[in-house]
Amino acid sequence: MVKYFLGQSVLRSSWDQVFAAFWQRYPNPYSKHVLTEDIVHREVTPDQKLLSRRLLTKTNRMPRWAERLFPANVAHSVYILEDSIVDPQNQTMTTFTWNVNHARLMVVEERCVYCVNSDNSGWTEIRREAWVSSSLFGVSRAVQEFGLARFKSNVTKTVKGFEYILAKLQGEAPSKTLAETAKEAKEKAKETALAATEKAKDLASKAATKQQQQRLV
Repeated sequence: MVKYFLGQSVLRSSWDQVFAAFWQRYPNPYSKHVLTEDIVHREVTPDQKLLSRRLLTKTNRMPRWAERLFPANVAHSVYILEDSIVDPQNQTMTTFTWNVNHARLMVVEERCVYCVNSDNSGWTEIRREAWVSSSLFGVSRAVQEFGLARFKSNVTKTVKGFEYILAKLQGEAPSKTLAETAKEAKEKAKETALAATEKAKDLASKAATKQQQQRLV
């Protein structure tokens, strides 16, 4: 049995901008799990399509129950192969990705098609499909459920990372990450608390002075 995912995302940038940003996605604040990326093959076909293969290394923390099934020395890094076909004439880009190692535990295969949005030619649509499978006897269903949940979470991060890089390339101020927003809020709260403390000290000092003057009278 295989778990299947079908989803669609829209990036409010043109296909040309998305195509350029695709090769510059890493690093970004939402992709800290991506460690390395290397182009291992690239060619232009006679019909002017760009074919590429990249090797990416990502961290892959297993759930605790799965860690008990594997030796401690099993690598936590996952090697991902990504094949892509870019058709500039029809403005489409299709990518296929799958993990090379840990295949006995779980295999995640993904297919994405980047094309011009049908409702707005200045936007780009991403049609995404994924298949999650496991051959681990006895717990394959649990592994697949975990893999699908993690994949959905990573899709959200991928889209946010894409938007961040697009904004950066277009000279806009990228939207702040949740961590950055929380940090700013914390610092602002400290400043407010400090100001309130200083004001309280000032009021207390004035009250003490007034009380002392009344005693003298």
